Amino acid sequence: MSHKFDLEDLKRRMTQAVHVYKEELAGLRTGRASTHLLEPVTVEAYGARMPLNQVATVSVPESRMLLVSVWDRGMAHAVEKAIREANLGLNPIVEGATMRVPIPELNAERRKELVKVAHKYAEAAKVAVRHVRRDGNDSLKKALKDGMSEDEESRLQDKVQKLTDETVVEIDKLLAAKEQDIIKV
Repeated sequence: MSHKFDLEDLKRRMTQAVHVYKEELAGLRTGRASTHLLEPVTVEAYGARMPLNQVATVSVPESRMLLVSVWDRGMAHAVEKAIREANLGLNPIVEGATMRVPIPELNAERRKELVKVAHKYAEAAKVAVRHVRRDGNDSLKKALKDGMSEDEESRLQDKVQKLTDETVVEIDKLLAAKEQDIIKV
């Protein structure tokens, strides 16, 4: 059976890694409340980790406050814990099944923290892209064994590397823009 190499699939997977990264960056809000802020939060619920939006509703009653309404009152503690442990610098105030989450003024310390988190997200996105590259190269090695010419394998390997480099550059550009957004007072 001959092995099929699929460059489009690699492209799609790398694009997906960038998409996830963009969503994570969107969650790093500067100084204003936004429901996106809590998107990276996952809650230990019913024996699994699930996104916060599957156990609660998040709203923005005012510009520096989020309101989290937990559907199952028994999950309130888990939700509070998840928000505190998400490294977003947020401290929910629990009132039964709802919690108010004040958005702190962004001091220099907090800005530095957010920049670090943005870098961590960028690194994770690059790792994901490199995994896709590795899969692509593994796939090419199999295709070579299955009769693909060395020239063709080499040409496709260059394409995979070019795709990887372009994607990493895109990640770095997004990071630079977000950093500016965070440090701009």
